[in-house]
Amino acid sequence: MESKPVCISCKSRITNLAGSTAFPCPQCGKYEVIRCNHCRDLAARYQCPECKFTGPN
Repeated sequence: MESKPVCISCKSRITNLAGSTAFPCPQCGKYEVIRCNHCRDLAARYQCPECKFTGPN
């Protein structure tokens, strides 16, 4: 079963959601951080499960 991409901050599904983004963790690069447009606009905090990096900074 394929997992659905979800926002790391609010856990909402981002499939076909305009303005969402995915990028490697700025610190370790091992985890793909996925953010929805709403959490990006709010600058909601997220934490990398691999290295515990917290953003946005």
